[in-house]
Amino acid sequence: MTNRGIVYRVNSLFRKLEKIGVIRKTPNFVTDCYKDYPELKILEDNYPLIRKECENILTFKENITDVKNLMGNQTQGGIHTIKWKSFMLKSGVFVKENCEVCPETTKILTQVPGIRTAFFSILDPEQYITPHEGYYDGFMRYHLGVIIPNNNANQECWIRIANEKIDKTKISELGNKYYWKNGEGVLFNDNYTHDAHNQSKEIRVILWLDVERKLPLLLSLINKIMLNVAYSTEGVKKVAKNAVVKF
Repeated sequence: MTNRGIVYRVNSLFRKLEKIGVIRKTPNFVTDCYKDYPELKILEDNYPLIRKECENILTFKENITDVKNLMGNQTQGGIHTIKWKSFMLKSGVFVKENCEVCPETTKILTQVPGIRTAFFSILDPEQYITPHEGYYDGFMRYHLGVIIPNNNANQECWIRIANEKIDKTKISELGNKYYWKNGEGVLFNDNYTHDAHNQSKEIRVILWLDVERKLPLLLSLINKIMLNVAYSTEGVKKVAKNAVVKF
């Protein structure tokens, strides 16, 4: 069986267990995310440090890897064609060269268990990320607003998520919007259909994490095995290599 087939079967298992109430179905947004993931609160608590280091990396923004170049052919089309950069701190393993530029943020991240991916997502002005879905139900995505233009007073920077996979053309009808705020975090299931927009005239930056989903013990063990396999692939290693900022 291919890796894609295994992922499909595990996703199907999660969905079946959600339907019978063995595990809780994730909502489209979890704004009170520190109730179930208290370990993430350290990120909000240290927001000023994280923002300061983020402002520093923006001074060499043009050297930062475009998202479309992270995995070669796999990230050259679709949603990755827009003006969108990724300052990668962790892709399975910590990206040493980049982490040296953000020592305080890296130190904070090392204190949070279950992080598989971590990077500053830098979206240029007036860029739209079209509707899409992730591939696996075994992790949750966390966004910390780091540099949100005008702290979203005009609601120009948002992510919109449905509560399941849907016809992408219906996202405006069935999705709900979340407006990022500086220093505030949110969790969501990346495997649901979602899109995002920076409608402002300024750069929008969030700290993006993929963290292991909280599950009952046996499922948690299965999930760890799945994630360990996924994050040991050549594709993930390539991301870490391509993400190194070159001066």
